[in-house]
Amino acid sequence: MEKENMRYQQGKKISIISLLSNTLLALLKISIGFFANSKALIADGFHSVSDMASTIIVMASIKFSETPADKNHPYGHEKAEALGTNILAVILILTAVFLGRDAILTIMSGNIAEPGSWALFAAFISIIVKELLYRFTIKIGEEINSRGLIADAHHHRSDAFSSIAALIGIGGAKLGFRFLDPLAGLVVAFLILKVGYEIMRDTSYELMDGRPAKGKINEIRELAAAINGVIEIHDIKLRSYGPNYIVDLKIVVEDQLSVVEGHNIACRVENEIINNSEDVKDVMVHVDPLSIHQN
Repeated sequence: MEKENMRYQQGKKISIISLLSNTLLALLKISIGFFANSKALIADGFHSVSDMASTIIVMASIKFSETPADKNHPYGHEKAEALGTNILAVILILTAVFLGRDAILTIMSGNIAEPGSWALFAAFISIIVKELLYRFTIKIGEEINSRGLIADAHHHRSDAFSSIAALIGIGGAKLGFRFLDPLAGLVVAFLILKVGYEIMRDTSYELMDGRPAKGKINEIRELAAAINGVIEIHDIKLRSYGPNYIVDLKIVVEDQLSVVEGHNIACRVENEIINNSEDVKDVMVHVDPLSIHQN
């Protein structure tokens, strides 16, 4: 429980920093974008607004995921983090669609104003802040194994790239190529869409109990095989549950063992895996007699 609370506190700390930073950046970029007539900067500002929403979702989902198991959720609530991250992906995709539509309509209209110099300054500041946020968030996310924070970190990185696109578009527009500003806004929309799709793909894989990395399965197999009395191991299945895994596997033992002896071997396998894998929260061991695998 102490470990879970520490995990939440670390996630909360970086999330509050992200939320405050994104709020200030969104206000800066959207207000300057409107006054400086920059579609690229406005799009980048709304990207920061989506960052604010994503940070709030990540904070809430991490907090809820730490709720202990109950009668209706015997495995706990860790999947809340993946669900929250999926909601973040939907927000990103919708944001990208609306921003892209606005940029395309502006390009088609041909009525494009030259952006002001302040727009360049705002885009430059955004690049620096978002890159720092990415590095800080990805570090904490990997330390506490939070898919939500890691997704949020990549969102920060995509915002830094979108600010670079905005900077190039604004600079080009000021040199006389005015279409580059809304075109940069369209690029920003595409970058947001790409990140949203990738986040949704990864979290949906987890929610659908997709198979984790093969290395983890091999690790479980080696731990189980080290137990005295285990002859073979079959059908190892792992399900992601937030930052943890739930393991199902079959072990093969000698036919003449009693039920109690088979049960004791299964308990030793379970304890070995849980004690030597920090990210495994539960293990279900099915015991098979050797004879059924020799036919």
